[in-house]
Amino acid sequence: MSLYLVLLTGLWAAPAEAEAPLPLDDALLKVAQDRGHWAYTQTDVVMNDKGKVLNEAVIRYDPSKPYAQQYLPIEIEGHPPTRYDFDHYRAQGEKIGRKTEKAEDAGQPPPGQTLGDLVDIDHAVVTAEDATTITYEVPLKAENNHRFPPDKFQVLVRVNKAHHTLDHVAVHLRAPVRLVLVLKVKSGELDVDFNTVDPKHNPAMTAVRGDGQLSVFFVNLRRNGSIKRTDFKHVTPFGERYNVQIGPVKALDF
Repeated sequence: MSLYLVLLTGLWAAPAEAEAPLPLDDALLKVAQDRGHWAYTQTDVVMNDKGKVLNEAVIRYDPSKPYAQQYLPIEIEGHPPTRYDFDHYRAQGEKIGRKTEKAEDAGQPPPGQTLGDLVDIDHAVVTAEDATTITYEVPLKAENNHRFPPDKFQVLVRVNKAHHTLDHVAVHLRAPVRLVLVLKVKSGELDVDFNTVDPKHNPAMTAVRGDGQLSVFFVNLRRNGSIKRTDFKHVTPFGERYNVQIGPVKALDF
């Protein structure tokens, strides 16, 4: 997943008096309102440049369950999950639960950066428009953003004009970026799809496709990855089981 999260937005200068475009603002808010309310089955696949599958996992994610039970492995590397797999995903849920509950006790939003923390929608510009959609280029914020340099990334967000809902996000890596001492991302593309999975609710993220060239210890690697989400169910998050929501809704979280 970290490979996908690395591929986000670019830099654009705009007048200080610019305001957030209403369709874009509405679309991001609608996704944010359902953040953490979707249970789904997720299939992750990572392949090399020859199409060989390197990693594959199918899990069921359900944020309405206690944290230790939220990630349930269904199939790992084409085989039924082992005891290690169950323990691994249980520990992942427990770790997230500890951080979330600590934030709740402090009256703060859930931990981690969201897209809303990183992008500057006030300075978005229209790059394309047709009868049904409008596409914006949205810059990254420079402040408090050490992972995603604004001049390295470009993001295009396509919004449905009639419903003000998110349709597609495309991300392009403009220039190589070093994540850690031994890992450098040389090129990359990312596509994220949003679709209506329940007519009673706003669209949800249904698919992610990524392609990137990496350098690890000066060895060049090409990786292709995909995430598919199916079998959606709208639920009440475990943290809101007492009908109390801590902190403001922030924004879209990949």
